[in-house]
Amino acid sequence: MKSMEGIQHKTVSVNGINMHIAEKGEGPLILFIHGFPELWYTWRHQINGLSALGYRALAPDLRGYGGTDAPDCVADYTCFHVVGDLIALLDTEAPQDKEDKVFVVGHDWGAIIAWFLCLFRPDRVKALFNLSAPFIPCDPRFKPVETLEVLLGKDYYIVRFQEPGEIEAEFAEISLRQAVLELLSYRIPDPLYLPKGNLFGHPLDCPVNLPPWLSDQDADYYANQFQETGITGALNYYRNIDTDWELLAPWWKSQIQVPVKFAMGDHDLVYTMPGVKDYIHNGGFKRNVPFLEEALVINGVSHWINEEIPDQINQLLFDFFSKFN
Repeated sequence: MKSMEGIQHKTVSVNGINMHIAEKGEGPLILFIHGFPELWYTWRHQINGLSALGYRALAPDLRGYGGTDAPDCVADYTCFHVVGDLIALLDTEAPQDKEDKVFVVGHDWGAIIAWFLCLFRPDRVKALFNLSAPFIPCDPRFKPVETLEVLLGKDYYIVRFQEPGEIEAEFAEISLRQAVLELLSYRIPDPLYLPKGNLFGHPLDCPVNLPPWLSDQDADYYANQFQETGITGALNYYRNIDTDWELLAPWWKSQIQVPVKFAMGDHDLVYTMPGVKDYIHNGGFKRNVPFLEEALVINGVSHWINEEIPDQINQLLFDFFSKFN
């Protein structure tokens, strides 16, 4: 597969787990953090593109995903565990005596984790470029999952993911492969609902209509990885949303204190969530991220921005990070 050429793979021991990483290139390190239901593979275009431009691109499978260990306990997937993994990874791959700060790129859940990384350890981040998920501080007055259920209903996907084993069983009924590809192909700028007995809201007895940016080979790679590992580890991030909200209490009203650029598509389901447009465009985002250079909203682009327009994203990353070399 051409997209895999020259990419090196290895497993490293970090924070009590074995983590699979993919890397390519030499130069300043860029840490790429994937989202759901993704893998290191979501960054294949950026790994190839940025390594060719003089960077060392490094993309792990997060805990619970792909070739990285998946602890059995739901409680082992909090923001502290995941950021702890990444700090241990940086200590191994970019020790502070050689490279004290690195560039970071996150998408979807990976963007949320990247915000946490900058919140907890800004001393390790040179600059951040996040995609799809803006930094929205937890409000101690509103428990997240309960609030989402009130706003969007019990069939909203995050609410449906909460009960361990339940959505896994429903995905198994239609096949995990089908479920993963349906999720990766969701490009409607509306909330994702997963009503019991009617997952994804259309007949599931025909092949998934893959988006133009996902080849059959790409789809097979994602599906085969999740069929091998299961999807419970990935879902456990969602099952810690309320726990993360409690753990983040000491950082209430804290700002992100690193240089940031942000981009998302106007067809992203996150962009159309209640209050998000106003937050991004009317000062809230900039207030919480004072060193935000720009928040780009790109017309006609879906949630899967780094795969849909990889060349444009690569150029944006290069132009932004070049300012700090």
